[in-house]
Amino acid sequence: MSSNAGSPSHPDRPEAGTPPMAASPLTRAVLEIDDYASGLGWDQPARLFALVDTAKLRTQEPALAAQLGLDEAAGAAASSYTPIEQDELPAGAALDEFLATIAWPDAVTGCALTVERLMLPPSAEGAVPHGMNEKQLAKWVAKHPERQEVRMTVAVLRDGARESAVRLREKDSPTEVLTGPDLVPGLAEALAATFAD
Repeated sequence: MSSNAGSPSHPDRPEAGTPPMAASPLTRAVLEIDDYASGLGWDQPARLFALVDTAKLRTQEPALAAQLGLDEAAGAAASSYTPIEQDELPAGAALDEFLATIAWPDAVTGCALTVERLMLPPSAEGAVPHGMNEKQLAKWVAKHPERQEVRMTVAVLRDGARESAVRLREKDSPTEVLTGPDLVPGLAEALAATFAD
């Protein structure tokens, strides 16, 4: 597990270290990553995060916890996850192929990925031409007048729990982030597979 200085819990961004008000620890972690990605702006590469149990991290890796600003005085919730950004994904690698190469150490409780994509509203899905390969479809969607740019943050835990956040570029506001466990099922499945034995 590697740690980049730009991780969401890094002390240089104290506002990101403040957990958003959300029902579950996993939802808070997803919203923290979404907030971090939002601070970087749009047109960013995909980013992968390990999720570790905050209390265990403070006990087992006190130096790393201190680097991330997770001291006892910070008052992190008893059951919370700390996202730790991993090394940059290889340029030009297909996301699904890259995810298939990952194996997490036991200390990692879950993982998350944030990625930008173009999407069409359900009303436009019927107009998608049949028989196109992935590259042709991507070009077709990129030219469609109803396309939407979105940032998706998806997290999964070893125990199967899932959460995601979706933010539209045209409504780029923390109050306009949609959350739910089943918003991006394909990506959640690919992340869950990184924990398969």
